[in-house]
Amino acid sequence: MESILLSILTMGAIGLFFSAVISVAYQKLKVEVDPRVEKITDILPGANCGACGFPGCANYAEAIVQGAPINKCSVGGMAVAELIGEIMGIAPEDVVRKVARVLCQGDNEKAVWAGEYMGIPSCAAANLAGGAGKLCNYGCLGFGDCEKACPFGAIKVNARGLAEVDENICTGCGLCVQACPRNVISLEPIDKRVLVLCVSKDPGKISKSSCKVACIGCGLCVKKSPEGIALENNLAKIIDVEKINDESIEKCPTGAIRKLE
Repeated sequence: MESILLSILTMGAIGLFFSAVISVAYQKLKVEVDPRVEKITDILPGANCGACGFPGCANYAEAIVQGAPINKCSVGGMAVAELIGEIMGIAPEDVVRKVARVLCQGDNEKAVWAGEYMGIPSCAAANLAGGAGKLCNYGCLGFGDCEKACPFGAIKVNARGLAEVDENICTGCGLCVQACPRNVISLEPIDKRVLVLCVSKDPGKISKSSCKVACIGCGLCVKKSPEGIALENNLAKIIDVEKINDESIEKCPTGAIRKLE
């Protein structure tokens, strides 16, 4: 009986000793959390979309306290930046609002199809399977991976089989960009109204045979606006919107360059 009691007391003493050691170690090694981190985290919208360049809102809040810019939250916009600025005691710079843009016009009527896809209704799966019968290797596949990824309901696949964005709802989180296996979606400043709505890098003859509205790399737009548009890998590229004249857009034979309303 005495040996059992002695064992219990010994184990209790050992447990008490290690508890004390752990408590002291915790006090010595614990990292003090800046109270501003929690305040900023509460202000951020909680989308955890990564558009700011950090894995989540809490990570961005920590980075702000350590000196990161306070205007990187495209979901929260200027209103959130101003609130964070009050906590940090600095004036926020303007937040440039970005929205998702679908750089493709090749819907079910304008794109050329070589067959019917009977596989998993997913852009990622169809892309692995060779493009679901769509001849263009760059065009929107229309199965809505982007739509499923958007937590705000800002992007949907329309009746013509093409993803389209509601700019009034889009927060610029970039989740649809990540979901698209063909990189057809891009985040662009909302005031950028001239876009090349094609990402095909195929030679003009191939692009033209696979889609009626593809950029065919003819260079007519470059001739009309040499300082505003360039040609790279058979594809027109916007360099400076301010230096693009309307004739460049009008001369595009396929309508691949568009001036948005």
